Amino acid sequence: MIIVDRLLAARAEAGNPIRVAMVGAGFMGSGVALQLCGATTGMRLVAIAARRVEAAREAFTHAGVEDLVEVATDASLAAALTAGRAAITGDADLLCRAEGVDVILEVTGAVEFGARVALAAIAAGKPFVTMNVELDATVGARLQELAAAAGVVLTCTDGDQPGVIVNLWRFVRGIGVRPVVCGNVKGLHDPYRNPTTQEAFAKRWGQNPRMVTSFADGSKISMEQASVANATGMGVGQLGMFGPTVPAGTPIQEAPAWYPLDRFADGPGIVDYVVGAHPAPGVFVIGTHDHPRQQHYLNLYKLGEGPYYVFYRPYHLCHFEVPSSIARAVLLADATVAAAGRPSVDCVTAAKVVIAAGETLDGIGGYQTYGLAENTDRVIAERLLPMGLSEGCRARRTIAKDELVRYDDVELPAGRVIDRLRREQDARFFDRAAPMDAAGVVAT
Repeated sequence: MIIVDRLLAARAEAGNPIRVAMVGAGFMGSGVALQLCGATTGMRLVAIAARRVEAAREAFTHAGVEDLVEVATDASLAAALTAGRAAITGDADLLCRAEGVDVILEVTGAVEFGARVALAAIAAGKPFVTMNVELDATVGARLQELAAAAGVVLTCTDGDQPGVIVNLWRFVRGIGVRPVVCGNVKGLHDPYRNPTTQEAFAKRWGQNPRMVTSFADGSKISMEQASVANATGMGVGQLGMFGPTVPAGTPIQEAPAWYPLDRFADGPGIVDYVVGAHPAPGVFVIGTHDHPRQQHYLNLYKLGEGPYYVFYRPYHLCHFEVPSSIARAVLLADATVAAAGRPSVDCVTAAKVVIAAGETLDGIGGYQTYGLAENTDRVIAERLLPMGLSEGCRARRTIAKDELVRYDDVELPAGRVIDRLRREQDARFFDRAAPMDAAGVVAT
């Protein structure tokens, strides 16, 4: 919150808070509402759209906001905003069009729906701030092009690991150290977890079992690290990343021994993760410096003899830090995490179980598939199916357990916006796209 805290204080003093409209009111959305309504100066949550309007009502109520009005038209929303009443609705497009809204915050995690909201916000000329890393990992580069053409900021948020990692990457580069690895600390990684195995944990914390499954089976971290890679220009060292497992509590300062750093030191570096290190759940950047005098200083400052140095943050606070990204986007036109041109890493689809011909894939955090990070050049060359496109696809043949799924193995649902955006992205940056017929089916 450094810098933006004073800017937000000035907005509050001027009686001109940033007017935030949020799309999504699940576990994370409820936390964001609590933060915006109870702890953030110079910012006001003016409306929430949710598939279940009652969830939007509950999010406001839990945040201490009682003066609510349900709206369904542009006029009724405008009247509520003018009167200073918090609005709830089932129609996200209303919020994107509203003149009394400064920024759209999307927290659904749904790829197709999130893409539609992003396009609506861009069309309305509003900054789009999202916690939907699945969307960013799949079509972030194309959305950045569209947002830039419209003159608006599109960004993922601080608090989630990608935002915290990219902040740290910017810091490390800013002091003249060259990043080699951008990493994430995990406590568990088992690609065969599913909503049944994760049900008890999800119930304990009031979370969605599918979301918890995506954490456990590696899909989420693959999405997150793809997002980091595409923002920094990094790649992955191998399919699925190296992902070493170390004894629980092993200090993160030992991280240079876990990766073949010399293979990547002269390039853009790699994204990766570790299971078991301390502090968890933290993030880290391994960087290098080749100036002997600067190495001397870094050793004096307790970072070791080098040539590799570990910078880390021992926590990420998700919804607590979202307001910082909103403020950066609105007040400084600064994106926390934004794809920087040609994508370098994707999250691809692998079979968790044998998938029979004719079955419909259940997507991220389900029973059938898990995600793996891979360099986009291979993804394009081998027509691997991005995980963000997998839900709703119908298998055209039997797919073996742990086999990578390709476009040719499935039929895509017809008429999806996410598929169109992905085709545009592949065509723009790789001069090719998966060929599909008019119904959205991959041609063979």
